[in-house]
Amino acid sequence: MEQKGFTLWFTGLSGAGKTTLARLVEEELIARGHRVEVLDGDIIRTNLSKGLGFSKEDRDTNIRRIGFVCHLLTRNDVVAIAAAISPYSEIRNEVRQQIGAFVEVYCKCPIEVLAERDVKGLYKKALAGEIKNFTGVDDPYEEPAAAEIVVETDIEAPQRSAQRIVSRLEELGFVAVREKTYSLPV
Repeated sequence: MEQKGFTLWFTGLSGAGKTTLARLVEEELIARGHRVEVLDGDIIRTNLSKGLGFSKEDRDTNIRRIGFVCHLLTRNDVVAIAAAISPYSEIRNEVRQQIGAFVEVYCKCPIEVLAERDVKGLYKKALAGEIKNFTGVDDPYEEPAAAEIVVETDIEAPQRSAQRIVSRLEELGFVAVREKTYSLPV
């Protein structure tokens, strides 16, 4: 199967597991011979989107920039994996339309669990009103209405979620189905 480019777009609240899953899927796709680039939201904000704030306009600009890079990679037969909160459905849908070969993964996790996981204490500060415009607390996060796959990162191990994502990519025809090899106990 000749590699065709596509974009795998991870969306979800901060700390929901987007980057962890993106890296696990990247590893599997590289092992299968794909060319892959991961665009992590935090790294993009430091480089490509430096100077942008967290207003709706700036967040939209950030997602459009990530989407543009994903579009370039996709059309050049690279698998682009984006891991960014991308809180607004309108912009995610705009990026989907621009790219075409687009698979959305919603990393779903309750705020209570995210606050427990949060080593920086940002959720606790946001919930206490010390941080303003925090996505999912006092700034909106619009859940995807029709993501190709939803992973509930509070109840499923990352490796299992990554396996389900790759299986879904196989079902959708973006990745060749790999023959399952089972080693039976002797």
